[in-house]
Amino acid sequence: MEKEQHELYEYARKRLNQKKRLYFHFVLLILGSIFLFLANHFLVFGYTYNWSIWVITIWAFLFILHFIKIFITDRFMNKNWEREQISRLVALQQKKITEFQVQIEEEEEEEISTNKPQ
Repeated sequence: MEKEQHELYEYARKRLNQKKRLYFHFVLLILGSIFLFLANHFLVFGYTYNWSIWVITIWAFLFILHFIKIFITDRFMNKNWEREQISRLVALQQKKITEFQVQIEEEEEEEISTNKPQ
């Protein structure tokens, strides 16, 4: 039981760290967006083109991908999901191996029966 509790603790700690990094990313996105917007409109960097919107949009897209990874993908694709998938794949391989063994045995019996002198 102690091992299971340790695994639960490690999973909870990992999820907490993931969420902390996501929240930090969000705050950084907001502050960075404000800075980029102000830099684009009040400081003269090269063109007078509104480049900050493109940078903020790309950064927001990366944040959305980060959000999806943390709250959607990692939520159901955890250690239990991995174990279930491995068990399912091992069972599938065992089934195929058994089918091949039965097929080989049937072919050997058939070969023996056809090679028997009558």
